[in-house]
Amino acid sequence: MPEALTSALQTPGLVWLAVAYGIAGLVRGFTGFGTALIVMPVAALLLPVPVAILLLSVTGFASWPSMLPRALRNADKRQVAVLAGAALITMPLGMWALSVLPRDLLRWLVSIAAAVTLLALITGWRYRGRVGWPGLGAIGGTAGVLGGATGLTGPPVILFYLAGPSGAEAVRANTILFLAALEVGIIANLFARDLVTIDALWLGLVLALPYVLGITIGQALFDPARERTFRALAYIVIGLAILTGLPLFD
Repeated sequence: MPEALTSALQTPGLVWLAVAYGIAGLVRGFTGFGTALIVMPVAALLLPVPVAILLLSVTGFASWPSMLPRALRNADKRQVAVLAGAALITMPLGMWALSVLPRDLLRWLVSIAAAVTLLALITGWRYRGRVGWPGLGAIGGTAGVLGGATGLTGPPVILFYLAGPSGAEAVRANTILFLAALEVGIIANLFARDLVTIDALWLGLVLALPYVLGITIGQALFDPARERTFRALAYIVIGLAILTGLPLFD
């Protein structure tokens, strides 16, 4: 067994990380989002924030075979391309913040960003009017900065889609495709700035197992007719993850 894999299996709190990833996979398999909202508050408590962000992207790769084909068929590819392109441009700014800000401050940012997103989702916030290409660029750019600094790339884009007129299938497909596009950029930026080491990839591979299992179950459960019930459960899980990750409870 490689030494790096042995070290990954001895990671403090590995059981809790695996549980978080399993639940996150279940939620993402059904809704198309939610991984970072569930995982990051917990992972940031147990690991350095850059490593926690890397794990999100590594495990995200494992979800591609089961999730991308369906998403590619149903997503608005031109719109997602604008959002993802803007996010990749601004991501280095968030990575710079990640490299200079204190760990506890980053944990607070993770929890606050997740909590604001959850509140908007629960209250059913909606916008009126049509968002043009400049607006899409601004949303994507915000997602890039936030994702680079905290790993929470999805919230601005998730809110944009859920607050608009798109149905569950379209929201699911667009967010899956957007997050997949950014996973490559996140990994490249983390290694380019020497914020993580290659050994952390082994931990990502270990956590990919419960994550993919959760996704498989979540996709099997996906049914637009049951969307309201499942989203309610997802919101409860996200809220518990946020509370767990607050620096107040160290």
